[in-house]
Amino acid sequence: MTTVADRLRIVPEFTSEDRGRLVDILSGKLDRRFKRWDPQQVELEISAKGRDTDQQRVVLECWISGLPKLVATSAEARLDDAIAEVRDDLFRQIDKHVTKQEGSRRR
Repeated sequence: MTTVADRLRIVPEFTSEDRGRLVDILSGKLDRRFKRWDPQQVELEISAKGRDTDQQRVVLECWISGLPKLVATSAEARLDDAIAEVRDDLFRQIDKHVTKQEGSRRR
């Protein structure tokens, strides 16, 4: 099982039938980034407000031991596009923190 599959909480806007699709979209890229932490150090939660409406907003929250809470959001109209956008945004945020930590260790 992957970190995303194991540690992802989905809130009521998504159903248990959505879980497989969510894990498929989120896992590949994020799991590569999560390899530096024990899976127990990672918590993920995804939610969607106004799902399938013009006001849709998808939020992916992430808690990783040693990092501040990370939040990625998307207002993309297509749900799959919104999920991919929050995945990519979260990846960038994690990468930024990892790069900053590695840079401070080198000094």
